[in-house]
Amino acid sequence: MAGTEASLFRLSTPKPPAVRSAFRSTEKQHSYAVYKLTYRLGYSIIILIRVCLKSDRQKLQILKAAKERTIQLIFADLFFLYFFMALCFIAYFICRKTVYRNWVLIVFSMIFYAWGEPVWVFLLIGSVTVNYVGGLLIDKFRDTKKATAVTACTLVFDIGLLVFFKYTGFLVENFNAISPVDLPVPHIEMPIGISFFTFQIISYILDCYWGKIKVQRSWYKLLMYISMFPQLVAGPIVRYAVIENEIDNRVITSADVSEGITRICMGLGKKVILANNLSTIVDTFFKTGDLASLSVVGTWYTVIVYAMQVYFDFSGYSDIAIGLGRIFGFHFDENFRYPFVSKNITEFWQRWHISLGTFFRDYLLYVPIFGKRRKYLNLFLVWFCTGFWHGANWNYIIWGLYFGLFILIERTIGNKNMRKMPKAVAHIYNTIVVVVGFGIFYFTDLGKLGTFLGNLVGLNGNSFTDKISLQNMTANAWLFIVSVVLCMPVIPALKKKLESKNLYLATSVGQTVLNVAVFALSSILLVNATNNPFIYWQF
Repeated sequence: MAGTEASLFRLSTPKPPAVRSAFRSTEKQHSYAVYKLTYRLGYSIIILIRVCLKSDRQKLQILKAAKERTIQLIFADLFFLYFFMALCFIAYFICRKTVYRNWVLIVFSMIFYAWGEPVWVFLLIGSVTVNYVGGLLIDKFRDTKKATAVTACTLVFDIGLLVFFKYTGFLVENFNAISPVDLPVPHIEMPIGISFFTFQIISYILDCYWGKIKVQRSWYKLLMYISMFPQLVAGPIVRYAVIENEIDNRVITSADVSEGITRICMGLGKKVILANNLSTIVDTFFKTGDLASLSVVGTWYTVIVYAMQVYFDFSGYSDIAIGLGRIFGFHFDENFRYPFVSKNITEFWQRWHISLGTFFRDYLLYVPIFGKRRKYLNLFLVWFCTGFWHGANWNYIIWGLYFGLFILIERTIGNKNMRKMPKAVAHIYNTIVVVVGFGIFYFTDLGKLGTFLGNLVGLNGNSFTDKISLQNMTANAWLFIVSVVLCMPVIPALKKKLESKNLYLATSVGQTVLNVAVFALSSILLVNATNNPFIYWQF
């Protein structure tokens, strides 16, 4: 590993002392990779045994201490890029048979998850096992009440796990607020990615019950589907039907590898070059700055930057996941299609986090929970759940219902009438609604949320402009302009134009040069990086 990293930069100019020091530090860390892995897996087993033997209060203390001692392995990390990913590719392609490749993915996925969650990996395995048995029983009792009962019990288990880990504290806090009872509020550590893999499991069970897919009779294959590390902790939500045939029969072409590498490089660039730098601007004004004194222009500027940060952060991770899947022979569905070019909110949500939107559409919206009144009540339920899925705070619920309200308005107006709106007006309308929505998403503190909303229109006595905001806008002008441009389908349009003129060689060479440049720059920025947040960590 040390040689790999060193060779990457050997042809460049001599590195400053700080950079050389950072690399030596990184090399030392990587030399202990095997030791770390052994330690973490052994540590996981020890923690599990200790938890089983202790009281509830002691269990919580042990799990909290374990959480504090771990750091999650992420895509935008030098260790992942130059060691974990490379080692996984080598092991994967050494194996010729699909069955062995499946086991390689399982092993590396377990390591990936156990790296930061050594205890919860057993929860993941247990959840897969319960749903594996549930699927077999559904198939055995097909078209009987027993199948319905098994499906219901399995869903209760899956949703119960999600509610317990993610929402227990929130529910208790709000129960205490409206009742004379003062229950102790539990502080439960949430397993990383539980919202994503739980929804994948739910989609598998429901599709089994509805007969849309064949029941997976191999436990390890179902485990591979759920635990596959490219999409395990941050999505997209990959349905079993999408990769059902590729579990046993997949062909990896040169086009798959080429496209996979491109998606990884572009996703890494979105995350490291754009999202990380945009997050610094957001933190300056919304996190550490005086929100109440922020000007109208400064507030709009910051929330627009935040909207782009979330987009590049999440779509970047989705690109990397899709790219890794392509290299392994899996074809995941797209999760983002340039949502900021939308002309209305309905279209925006057809382009943003597509896997989540289609999940709620197929498994909740069209399920006749409310009978004939489902047109409106199901829509309300879907957007309540969409907001609540994002986090156990009232601002997420408000955020979900906020978008649900606009979609309801657009449905009432009708698609034909919405299309009659001038394009410029439509884009302005969509941008304002979306950007304000991101502000609601950011502020978990309702008091600060109120201040933010007031700032947008100058209701807090704040000025129209301020010197600090204007200076920041000037200093980050190129970052802002590049981010705005790349929110649009500029690169695909350019590639299409070149290919229409039969300039396939120029397109290929240009893409290769761009991939190398983006990957190299991202790697340099990750050296000794201190600002590398991931917004969707909480899910």
